[in-house]
Amino acid sequence: MVDDHTTFAELLTGALSHEPDLHSVGVADDVESSVRLCAALRPDVVVMDYHLSGGDGMTASARILAEAPATRIVMLTGDPSQHLMETAAGTGICAFLPKDGSLATLLQPIRSARLGTMIVHPSLLTAAHTCRRADRTGNAPALTQREMEVLRLMAQGHSVGQNAKLLSITPNTCRGYVKAILAKLGAHSQLEAVATASRLGLLGDGR
Repeated sequence: MVDDHTTFAELLTGALSHEPDLHSVGVADDVESSVRLCAALRPDVVVMDYHLSGGDGMTASARILAEAPATRIVMLTGDPSQHLMETAAGTGICAFLPKDGSLATLLQPIRSARLGTMIVHPSLLTAAHTCRRADRTGNAPALTQREMEVLRLMAQGHSVGQNAKLLSITPNTCRGYVKAILAKLGAHSQLEAVATASRLGLLGDGR
């Protein structure tokens, strides 16, 4: 857990310790200590606040992932700008969540992080979409109706298997749609695709 608010970090660590399948191994409160602690402890998942002393969570995440690429990082923020989401996608962060969300909102991404699921919480997509609505370029690529259905489910944080069941298609077929979406949006990951789609106005209020 990386957060410079001691009370929040202690409360969250305590809550996680009551989960039978999770174990907190350490707490850091700034960029430098987070990098050192991750190098020493090699955690599976890091819950990282964006606002930190000595820099920010993006800087810390980039340094941690440069040393240990298999580390899964869940970013928390109360400032869901479009630029921040796009930077998170490029950094390799596996989930981007609101800091004021419920514990249940955080537990699912932590548990699924090792499976490679890319998650952006819908509330952050909506907020970022609202901030950028006036800046839409109108140059969004054309996606088929099915690709849009898959894209919207991706934005809700579902796995490929879950999306396939919801759409009554096979996982292989769903992966094909995901590959097509990534290609059309010029994205390298599902998280980056969702961030790009939000910026282009493909997600949001539907207008």
